[in-house]
Amino acid sequence: MSTVAPSDWSTRPAPEGPDGWIGRATEVAAVLATDAVARDRAGATPYAEVQLLKDAGLVTLLGPTAHGGAGQDWPTAYRVVREVAAADGSIGQLLGYHYLWNWAARLVGTREQWEQVEAEAARQRWFFGGAVNPRDKDVVVRDEGETLVFSGRKSFSTGSRVSDVTVLEGVLEGTDDHVFAVVPSDSDGLVFHDDWDNIGQRLTESASVTLDGVRVPWAAAAGYVDKEFRPRVYNTLNVPTIQLVFAHFYLGIAAGALETAAVYTRTKARSWLHGGHERAVDEPYVLDAYGDLTAKLWAAEALADQVAVEGQRLHEDPDAVTERDRGAFEVRVAAVKARATDVALEVTNRIFEVTGARSTAADEGLDRFWRNVRTHTLHDPVAYKRREVGRFRLTGDLPEPTWYS
Repeated sequence: MSTVAPSDWSTRPAPEGPDGWIGRATEVAAVLATDAVARDRAGATPYAEVQLLKDAGLVTLLGPTAHGGAGQDWPTAYRVVREVAAADGSIGQLLGYHYLWNWAARLVGTREQWEQVEAEAARQRWFFGGAVNPRDKDVVVRDEGETLVFSGRKSFSTGSRVSDVTVLEGVLEGTDDHVFAVVPSDSDGLVFHDDWDNIGQRLTESASVTLDGVRVPWAAAAGYVDKEFRPRVYNTLNVPTIQLVFAHFYLGIAAGALETAAVYTRTKARSWLHGGHERAVDEPYVLDAYGDLTAKLWAAEALADQVAVEGQRLHEDPDAVTERDRGAFEVRVAAVKARATDVALEVTNRIFEVTGARSTAADEGLDRFWRNVRTHTLHDPVAYKRREVGRFRLTGDLPEPTWYS
């Protein structure tokens, strides 16, 4: 992989404000784009790609400035994810999940816990992974006095072998209480498997993981005080925040697909011999398709950006979030997720209509955009997102918090 040497970043001042950081993400995307097709085909563990994210300062985007972070907000983080995903959907997903797991301590933990995690993460430039999958049989957490012991298996652990720390989740033995904790990824008993071999998002390191007696001090159990969990409504923002990350990297992949196709159409595509035009860029059907897809993508991006701003208001005052605030945000995110899914699938499929038969050559790699979107959009059924929006429109009912709503 082509990489930017750390000195190239260190000799330049850190970006200022959202535009500066989005610009930095665009620079990172340009590096990733140079060999994206070859890296997708190789499917190698993306150590160099994650190091690039660290060197560029993107991993500490949400971190506190007092400890070396950029102190940026969620709308900026979403845009950064979109920019990176435009060049490489896998690395965009890894970065988006990293932001989510880095935020998990603030989502669930006490102030003392999340301040400690966020400070150390910024100082050490930790890259986060997560062994959290609600569709699996729960990991069992056994109470051994001052220590918790996690045992079980998760089907997916995105970021596994490239992570510095991993968010664990399980159910306290004999209860229905879930426990989250952040542990070093090289902890004894934490075994990442090499079984991620899917058609898309091939570099996300989303393989399974075994937790064979991973020991965690009770003090690291997020949100627990004296072995009792202290709930807040803010804890339930996990699903809408996660789903909005999904939507943004779907849109990033779609944007990358459309731009890559446009370059191909301008430089390689041939006009149809019976169309009466010398250049493909003058074909009326080609122009219509690009106009249609661009309009749909721009509309979805605008909605995603607006809902990101709405969500930021909730993040700014966590203790003030009400159940109605949370439910209303989830409905808006559900609408974004539904639109982003449909638009991204359409764009990544229809680009072949405007590039032609020769664009299906393996070395062009245009298929990777569709494979990436199709793989991750199966994470959870989009019909249930539309159902949330439809129910709200017809009855005013807001979705109750679950692992997927």
